[in-house]
Amino acid sequence: MNFPMTVAAIALAALMSPADAAALKESGDPLASARWGDMHQTVLAGAPVLFDPRVKVVAPSIAESPMQVPVTIDASELSGVREVVVFADFNPIVEVLRFFPEAAPAYLGFRIKLQQSSPVRAAVRTADGIWYVGGSWVNTTGGGCTAPAAGKAAPDWARTLNTVSGRQWNEGPNKGRLRLRILHPMDTGLVAGTPAFHLEEIRFTDADGTALMRVQTYEPVAENPVFTLNRGEGSAPVEVSGRDNNGNTFHSRITP
Repeated sequence: MNFPMTVAAIALAALMSPADAAALKESGDPLASARWGDMHQTVLAGAPVLFDPRVKVVAPSIAESPMQVPVTIDASELSGVREVVVFADFNPIVEVLRFFPEAAPAYLGFRIKLQQSSPVRAAVRTADGIWYVGGSWVNTTGGGCTAPAAGKAAPDWARTLNTVSGRQWNEGPNKGRLRLRILHPMDTGLVAGTPAFHLEEIRFTDADGTALMRVQTYEPVAENPVFTLNRGEGSAPVEVSGRDNNGNTFHSRITP
C-alpha cells in the first residue's frame, strides 16, 4: 500500500463519524459508493488517488430539479493544478466536464443533469501526477439525463443557438468573478429520436491573449449552461470562444 495514501486516509478518517470512517476503511471511498472502484479505473485509469478535503464539491444534498443541479468545484488551495475532471458515479454518461486552469484559479461553477441520486466528484491532477479527489452526495428524483431540452420547444431556438451573455465584477464581494450563459440545448442523445448535441469546448482568454482556462464539456452539463470562474487579478475584457459537436462556433467579449 502506498504510504502517503495510507497516512491521508487515516487523517481523513479521524475527522469522520464512526460509520463514515468504517466505509472509508472498507472501500477507500469516504462516500461509500458501490461504483467507486469502476470510477477509479474508467475515469482515472487506476492512477494514484488521494481523497483530499481541499478539493471542494459544493452541491445541494437534495436537488429539486435533476436537470439543473448547481455544482461548484473549488480546488484553489492546491498548487500546480493541471486538470480537473468532474463525474457522477450513477449517471448513464459519467463524465460531466473537464477544465484546465491556466492563469485562472482552479475554480468553476456550473449546473449538471443527474439521472438519479449520485456522488458528484471532482478529481484534480497536479504536477506530481496524483489525482486528489473530493465529492458530495446529491439526492434527486432523477430523470435529468433522459428528459428533452425545454428550450427546443420554442420555434426560434436555432436562431438563438450559442448566444452568449455575461458579466464580470471588478469590485465588491464578487471582485474577480466572471459569469456567462450560453444558449444551447445540451442534448444527451438519450431521448428517443434526438441525437447528442452539446458544447465541446470553451476557452477563456484575457484581451491580450493570456489563456485563463479551457473547459471541455460533455452531455450531462445542463441546458443553457452557466459558468462562473474567478479570473484572478485584472479588469480587462475577457474573450470567450468555443464550439459544439456539430461544428457551430461562438465568440464573445465579456466587459467589466
